[in-house]
Amino acid sequence: MSEETKQTSAGMNRAKMYQLVLFPMNNGATNVYFVLVLSYVAQFGSSVLELGIFASLMVTVMRLADAVTDPIIGALMDRTSTRIGKFRPFMILGSAVMAVSVIALYVFLPFIPDSRKALRYIGFVVVYFIWVIGYTFQTSCTRAGQTVLTNDPNQRPMFTIFNTIGSLLGMGVMQLLIPTIKNMYNVYDEAGNLLISGYARPELYRIIAPVGIAVSVFLTVLAIIGIAGKDRPEYYGMGGSQEKVKVSEYVEIIRNNKPMQRLMVAGAGCKLALAIATNTTVLLALYGIMMGSYDSLYLPMMILGYACAVPFFLLSVRTSQKQGQKASLTRYVSVAFVCYIGVLILLLLCDHTSGSALTLSFPYNGGGAVNLYTLLFILCFGVGYGAYYATADMPIPMVADCSDYETYRSGKYIPGIMGTLFSLVDKLVSSLAQTLVALIFMACAGLSELPTDATPYSGGIKVAVNIMFCIIPLLAWAATLWAMRGYSLTGARMKEIQAVNARRKAAVAAGMPLEEAMEKWQTAEQVLEEHRREQSG
Repeated sequence: MSEETKQTSAGMNRAKMYQLVLFPMNNGATNVYFVLVLSYVAQFGSSVLELGIFASLMVTVMRLADAVTDPIIGALMDRTSTRIGKFRPFMILGSAVMAVSVIALYVFLPFIPDSRKALRYIGFVVVYFIWVIGYTFQTSCTRAGQTVLTNDPNQRPMFTIFNTIGSLLGMGVMQLLIPTIKNMYNVYDEAGNLLISGYARPELYRIIAPVGIAVSVFLTVLAIIGIAGKDRPEYYGMGGSQEKVKVSEYVEIIRNNKPMQRLMVAGAGCKLALAIATNTTVLLALYGIMMGSYDSLYLPMMILGYACAVPFFLLSVRTSQKQGQKASLTRYVSVAFVCYIGVLILLLLCDHTSGSALTLSFPYNGGGAVNLYTLLFILCFGVGYGAYYATADMPIPMVADCSDYETYRSGKYIPGIMGTLFSLVDKLVSSLAQTLVALIFMACAGLSELPTDATPYSGGIKVAVNIMFCIIPLLAWAATLWAMRGYSLTGARMKEIQAVNARRKAAVAAGMPLEEAMEKWQTAEQVLEEHRREQSG
C-alpha cells in the first residue's frame, strides 16, 4: 500500500509538495485577467470604444446578472465526474472561453466603425458576459479544488503563500508589464507634454491581450498538473458517493453555514480593498495627476509594495499554522488598517505643486531627491500594502475550511457551490469597484469619462483619490474585522472537524450508512474515546 493510500485510508489527505506549489497557479492564471480585464476594461471602453461611463456601469450590471449563473455552475461542478475528474474540465473550459472572449473584446471590437457605434455597445455587453462565464468556471476551481488537495491543518495555510506566488506570476507580471508597454504608445506635443495616453490607444490592447493569454494558459497548465493526482472520486467528500444537491437547497445550506456567511463578508472586504487601491485609474490619478509623475512613481511604489509583502506572507503562514487562519487574517488586516490611517493623513497633506516637499519624489525617470514625506509614505504604505496584500487572498483557503465544515454539518460535499459563492463575491466586488471609481470621479471631480495621466489636477481629483485609495479600503477592512469576530472555525476547531470527518469517512467506506455515521460521531471526543477503546480492547 502506497504512503498516499495509507494517508487516505487513515482520513488524513496530504498533498505532495509539487501539488501544493502548482495547483495555486490556477489563481495566478485568473488573476492575469483580473488585471487584463477588470483593471482595464472600463478604461478601454471609455477611451478606445468611446462608450463613456456606460462601460463602467455595464461591468457591474453584467456581474449582477451573473449572480444567476453562479449557483448553476456550482451545481454543475458538484455533479460532475468525468474521466479527467471534477475540476480539470472547468479549468480547461474556463481558460479557453476567457482567451477567445478577450481577443474578441480587445482586438476585434475597436474595428467596428464610429458610424455603427450601436454594435460596439452590443458587442461589448455580449463579449464581456461570455468572458464572465469563463471566469466563473476557472475561479471557482481554485476555491473548490482545495478540498481534494489537502485537509491537513498544517498544509492548508501554505496554500496562501503559493497562491500569492501564482498571483505575482500572473497579476504582478501584468501590473508591471502593461504600464511599461503603455509608455510606448503615449503621444506628446513638441514641448514634451502628454497629449494622448497610451491607455487610449487600441494598439496597446492588441499587444497586451495575447501576452496576458499566454501567461494565463501557461499557469493553467501548471495548475492542472498540480491537481491531476487528487482530482479523483476517492478524495470527494465522504469518498465519492454523495447525495446530489438541488440548486434550490443551496439557500438553506448557506443559511445554516454561519462561518461561510462571515467569510463572505471578510472576503468581500479584502477583495474590495485590493480592487480599489490597485485600480489602474486610481493609481493614474494618484501618481500621475496628484503627484505629477506617474512614470517615475508607479514602478518604484509597486516594487516596494511587493517587496514589503514577502515578510508578511511568511509571518501569515506561520501564524495560520500555529493559531489558525482566522487569527492570521485578523492580525494582519489590523496592521494594514493602522498603516493606512497614516497614508490617508499623508495624502491629505500632499501638495501637487512641482518641487514641493509634501509630495513623493524618487531619483528615477526624471524624479527628484527623496524627501522626508517620501520616507514617511514608504513606511506607512509599504507596511500597510505588504500586510493587506498578504491577506487579500487569505479567505481563499478558508473556503476549504467552510466546505469541510459543511460536510461535517450536513454530510454534503458541495465544493462547487462554495467556490462559486466566492467567485460571485469576487466578481460583484471587483465590478462594484470599477463602478465606484467612475461614479466617485464623476461626483468629486465632475468628469464625464475616466481620467488619464494627461488629465489636469483639481481639488476634486484629490478628494476622489483620498476616498478610493484610503477611505474605502479602511471601511472594507473594518467590515472584515467585524466579520471575523464571530467566525467560529479557529485552528483548534478545524482539527476537531477533520477528526470527525475522517472517522465518518472510514465508517462509510466500511459500509456504514452516512446518516448512521453522522449520528454516531459528532465530536472529536467521541472519536478519541473510540480510539482508546480500540487500543485497549
